Amino acid sequence: MSATVAVALKKVAIYILGDEKKRGKLFVLIGSIAAGFLGLMCLPVAVLSSMGSMEIEQPEINAEMFSDSALFESLDSEQQAQIENLKNQGRAIEDAMRGAGVRSQTIKAQLIYMSYFGDVQNFNAESYANLFAVAPNDSNLITAINSTYGLEIGYDEFMRTYTWVMNSTINGYMFSDESTKNCADLAAWAENAYVSGWGFKQGAIGNRDDVDRIRYADNAGLMLGFLNYDPTEKVFSSDYNTLVFTEQGSLDTMPEVAGIGLFDGSQHGIYVGDGEVIYCSESAGYVTKDLVSNGGWTSWCTYEGVDYPQEVRDKIDENGGDSE
Repeated sequence: MSATVAVALKKVAIYILGDEKKRGKLFVLIGSIAAGFLGLMCLPVAVLSSMGSMEIEQPEINAEMFSDSALFESLDSEQQAQIENLKNQGRAIEDAMRGAGVRSQTIKAQLIYMSYFGDVQNFNAESYANLFAVAPNDSNLITAINSTYGLEIGYDEFMRTYTWVMNSTINGYMFSDESTKNCADLAAWAENAYVSGWGFKQGAIGNRDDVDRIRYADNAGLMLGFLNYDPTEKVFSSDYNTLVFTEQGSLDTMPEVAGIGLFDGSQHGIYVGDGEVIYCSESAGYVTKDLVSNGGWTSWCTYEGVDYPQEVRDKIDENGGDSE
């Protein structure tokens, strides 16, 4: 690929990542891919692997590049065949990640593959997905991938790219049931906001800032964003303007269910399991994760608009409470 085309593709990738409507134009060029995001992954490896060290800003590009055939016309037949292969492998990874029970990490798996696996032979998506299923954290995951495939992926470099990519979109793979607002998906929403590096901004609910292109929420907005986000249309509504909650009891009465709210008298957090809570902190300036025991959380709560499993409803009845 010529240097001119590579630079142009890099600009297109940055531009599209920052605008969901423009990402849709790329989907036309490379086909209809599940969740819409795999299309971006099918850009040449050089585009994605170099993003981590780039200073990201909206470039000036020619709008004609977004015609149905302009991008492919800049590639030769071999490069088009490579992209088709990447699309097929991306679908295989998606299926394997679902089968391994780690569907929410699909974008991460696709991004690593598209960015670093150009010389890997005899790739097996199921074995690859299993590494994600057994890794306790991302650092161990990258170490395992490097060892298994003889790669030298730099953890910090990859995480910079991954965080930026995740911040530019809402991970559609995280939802277990797009038709309901359930507490399991609320926990997944909080994890996604944490991994994606959302910042704190008063009045924000997870939408991207038009100026600095970063997603923001405030403390209540982290939950309100979940309630207002339509994963099918991929847009935020304004159905919920106020966070309505009910304190259900002290922490020693809280069931071990991810997606339950925590309250300390002034701010909210979302319990995500394993004794950890995620919340959008004004003092820190971003969405953060901590041990519940390290905070001043005094009660657990439920939120109006969120469905809770029978285990939670039974505990509420046991406590003599009344959920919203």
